[in-house]
Amino acid sequence: MRRSDLEAAAGKVYSYMMHGEPSEWGDHEWTDWAMNIDRWDWNSGVGIIAAAEYGEVTGDERAIEEVAAWVEKNKGQSDSVKVINSMAPFAIFPQLYAKKGMLYYESKAEEIAYWMMEQAPRTKNGAFEHTVTENASFREQIWADTIFMAVLFLARTARMLKDRRMADEALRQVLLHLQALQDEETGLLFHGWNCEAGDWMSAARWNRANAWNVCGIPMILEALEGAGDFGLGDPGVLEEINARYRKLAEAIVARQNESGLWPTVLDHSDYYEETSGSAGIAYGLYKAARMGLVPEAMKSSADRTVAAVLSKIADNGAVDGVSGGTPVLESVEAYDRVPIFPTLYGQGLTLLLLTEALTYE
Repeated sequence: MRRSDLEAAAGKVYSYMMHGEPSEWGDHEWTDWAMNIDRWDWNSGVGIIAAAEYGEVTGDERAIEEVAAWVEKNKGQSDSVKVINSMAPFAIFPQLYAKKGMLYYESKAEEIAYWMMEQAPRTKNGAFEHTVTENASFREQIWADTIFMAVLFLARTARMLKDRRMADEALRQVLLHLQALQDEETGLLFHGWNCEAGDWMSAARWNRANAWNVCGIPMILEALEGAGDFGLGDPGVLEEINARYRKLAEAIVARQNESGLWPTVLDHSDYYEETSGSAGIAYGLYKAARMGLVPEAMKSSADRTVAAVLSKIADNGAVDGVSGGTPVLESVEAYDRVPIFPTLYGQGLTLLLLTEALTYE
């Protein structure tokens, strides 16, 4: 992989995500939800997190300015609903505060983080209940998605505020989610756990659910490593997180297809290959290898994914092979029927992967 190819691909993916025209988004019933970035929710949040990372790593100040402009344009929506899935865009606030020094970013992040700490609904074991902007309730449910959508924000804000209690809570949430969702037999994560029923519902070892953790956990640990005495805390908690993460990474690498991608349900190799989750997994493996969380040899798995993902990027920057928004479905088989179309999170996870790949070049 040439650096110039990675840079060109990343630029196209970024441009389609941030500046694509509705006429380019496709024609299906979810088109506006999938690609309209001017919404305050998890889908746009993943894209904005990736855009900020892209700007930071490449030194592209234009990207940072566009992220700041996105916040200014859309921040009025952020108070209309407070749910776990709408926490995602706030993850860029500590980054913007460090760049720009505007007190709004610090004070708003602090306000939202303390809402999460003190008021966000929790399951009976103390994990954040997965709440969403749609008119739907998932009572007593723990979803793998929450690690990226909410706990990443909490960890970054703990670092910004040098808040020991907040940092401990971020790590506690990581461990609670791993303990609830990890299949001890295979090492993979189930999509969700129902604390009331005491089961994994459809018991799907869904690709993107695993990706949210493979990429999100190193991001969380990286944020807290930079927080000095206020960051990484209880060595017992860290030891279990690290052990569970390595078990997860080993299980996922063992299930990678020859193509370099992973099937949409990880233990069903005959199911269709899904690009966004594969990109998220590879991004996480790159970052985890760089941080020493997994063996350096696992980087070769991510290398294969980059080559495969590059082939999924259209001339206009749209990323193909991305499955639509997916709650915990009624059966494992239902995951293989989720429709495919470009999305902001598909663009974002791909952009994160390409950005991280550039750090190795």
